[in-house]
Amino acid sequence: MLNLDLQNHRPLRELVYEELKRQILVGEIAPGTRMMEIELADEMGVSRTPIREAIRKLEKEGLVIIEPRRGAYASDISIKDMLDVLEVRQDLEGMAASMAAEKVTEEEKRDFAQANEAYKEAIRSGKTEEIIRCDERFHQLIVSYSGNKTLTQLLSQVQELALRFRYIYYDDFSRYENMPMEHEAIENAILSGDVQKARIVAEEHVYRLKQFVIDKGEILFQNNKENETN
Repeated sequence: MLNLDLQNHRPLRELVYEELKRQILVGEIAPGTRMMEIELADEMGVSRTPIREAIRKLEKEGLVIIEPRRGAYASDISIKDMLDVLEVRQDLEGMAASMAAEKVTEEEKRDFAQANEAYKEAIRSGKTEEIIRCDERFHQLIVSYSGNKTLTQLLSQVQELALRFRYIYYDDFSRYENMPMEHEAIENAILSGDVQKARIVAEEHVYRLKQFVIDKGEILFQNNKENETN
């Protein structure tokens, strides 16, 4: 039975939805996995109703596919899916970085620098979960510093989708060897208030990731499938 936090007085359906979404995003429920209501209900110690509601909500978000007479499956991920998300993310994060450079406060600057140091330390540790957590934190701060509510909402959805991909491309150390330097360039531009530079380096950061996916996508997906079957 999963340890759902039932003490925070939030509706059970929300807790179940968030837990299933987390499992899909981080790869605990692998792409293509059939989502059996009875099994999931038993694992989580709940009835089938909140499971069914969560699956329907996840279908609307594109994380679950429901096929007539076949049931529900965690949606597959393709190289095109990754590139589609990264194309949108490139433009939006460039915009967010430029706005952050214009609006960031002194307190936020300190928090941002600390977040980047934590990311570099995670890279040195080699712990994938910590690397991904710190990477997410770094990019989330950029978005929050933009001060634009609409942009924050849009990028929140895009970054959630990108989280599924992080667990694939972070299997290849050659990509994140250069990540700290790219993050450093973004940090320097934002902290110095260079609006134009911040947009450019933030867009270049995502562009390099797109190129990495184009160059090594097939290998990454093959390795990921092999890991799932072992």
